[in-house]
Amino acid sequence: MSRIGKLPIKVPENVEVQIDKQIIHISGPHGELSRKVSDLLIVELINANIQVKKLNNTKAARQLYGLTRTLINNMVIGVSEKFERILQLQGVGYRAQVKEANLILNLGYSHPILIPVPHGIEIKIEKNVLISLLGYDKELVGQLAATIRAKRPPEPYKGKGIIYKGEIIKLKPGKSGK
Repeated sequence: MSRIGKLPIKVPENVEVQIDKQIIHISGPHGELSRKVSDLLIVELINANIQVKKLNNTKAARQLYGLTRTLINNMVIGVSEKFERILQLQGVGYRAQVKEANLILNLGYSHPILIPVPHGIEIKIEKNVLISLLGYDKELVGQLAATIRAKRPPEPYKGKGIIYKGEIIKLKPGKSGK
C-alpha cells in the first residue's frame, strides 16, 4: 500500500482547483496547470484538501496511486511558489547570456549553442556562469535543466562542464608518471 498516495494534498488559499471527471485544473498566482488522471483513480476535493483514491486494487492502480498524488502535489506547489533549478558553468571562457527568448551558451565549442526557452520558464543569469531556471511546472524546469546540462556534461578529470548547484563531481587522477 502506498504511504505517499494516502496523504491528502493541502490546497493553499490562493490556489483554485477544478476537477472535471478525470481532468484536474489547478490555477494560482504563478500560472495554470492541468493534467489528465488515469481511469483507475478518483481525485476528490474535500475541505480544501485533494484526495487521490484507487477504484480497485489492481497492480496498475497501485503503481499510479502514489505517482499521481505526487504529480498533483507538484502542480499545487508550482502554481503557488514556483520551482527553481540552478546550473553552474565551470571552465575557462564558459559563458551564458539570454537574448529574446533564447539562451546562448559559449562552452568551448567553435560555435555558440542556442537553446529556445519554453513559455512559462524564466531564466536569470548571474556573473555569466550561474543559470537560474524558474517556473511553475516542475517537469518542464527539470527537463530544460537536463537539456542544458547535456550540452557539456562535467568531465571527470578537470571537472569542466555544466553542473547543478551543489553537485559534487568526483575527479579521477590523471596519468601517473614512472
